[in-house]
Amino acid sequence: MSVQEQVLEEVSQQSKETKSNEIVLYNDEVNSFDHVIDCLIATCGHEPLQAEQCSLIVHYNGKCTVKTGELKDLKMQCTKLLEAGLSAEII
Repeated sequence: MSVQEQVLEEVSQQSKETKSNEIVLYNDEVNSFDHVIDCLIATCGHEPLQAEQCSLIVHYNGKCTVKTGELKDLKMQCTKLLEAGLSAEII
């Protein structure tokens, strides 16, 4: 096996090991922009501009990935979003 093949195999293996999940936030007709923005800042650690942009994407596209990472790290954040009345899931 050549060095290049070994490197490609290692990168492929690392990619499989670090597969990340996503919290997807869905649009609803209940929550205000301000509430969604505040929740994203408090729960996901977004900067205000990032939270505002995500809320607009959710509004116009129906959904938006608001956080990526390992499942164990996302479970609590998704639960907090749900407890705040938002529609979200981990995929």
